Amino acid sequence: MKRFYKQVTTTLQAGGTLQASGWQVTLDGRGVKTVSGKPQLVPTKALADALAAEWAAQGEEIKPASFLLRDMADYAIDVVTPDPAAAVLAMLPYAETDTLCYRAAPGEPIHPRQIAVWEPLLTAAEHRWDIAFERVSGVLHHAQPEATVARLSKVLQAQDPFTLAALRSMAGLAASLVIALAAIEGEHDADDLLAETLWNAANLEEDFQAEFWGVDAEAAELRARRLRDFTAAMHFAELVRENL
Repeated sequence: MKRFYKQVTTTLQAGGTLQASGWQVTLDGRGVKTVSGKPQLVPTKALADALAAEWAAQGEEIKPASFLLRDMADYAIDVVTPDPAAAVLAMLPYAETDTLCYRAAPGEPIHPRQIAVWEPLLTAAEHRWDIAFERVSGVLHHAQPEATVARLSKVLQAQDPFTLAALRSMAGLAASLVIALAAIEGEHDADDLLAETLWNAANLEEDFQAEFWGVDAEAAELRARRLRDFTAAMHFAELVRENL
């Protein structure tokens, strides 16, 4: 698609009877809408500015794949906001089968690294929310305690739709709700570094195999792309919280 606009700005839009107020990107004075045709109103100016930067960065040809933040904003508005309970329910399987809980058997070469990298993340989550995870040797499914899943459901229910959209992206990429939630906890001064640390944890098994069998160029490209997407989702969540 050819670029059809010259000026990119952001404006604060007043909400109506059925619509909250929010910041919106405008292209030559016209407000951007979501995929479903709703005004793309976001809760913070910081997020709106980042969305505007995606539009401003386009050349003569618009590249849809480069709109990582826009796609998450659309998902938050079009999918999560109308039914946040369904969005939470869709994320709970990432707690029930969290990759951090599934370890190799003791004695296998990867096991010490899983303990060193995964255990601190899992233990921190247990302390933070007063829950307990079952550690599993092997890949066969083992149910997590109902109380743990219920508590994490409450944690998710407390999030706004935009943060849920970011968590959904991160949990899906990492196959871990614990990693996704770790990305939004606290204040972070080095987000890129933290994102890479968390992604290294999520990708631990693939990286371990690459050490033995060598790095496949296609796999390396996929890893870099998924890290980019994970970092974008983490940045999105931070922008949602900024100045709220």
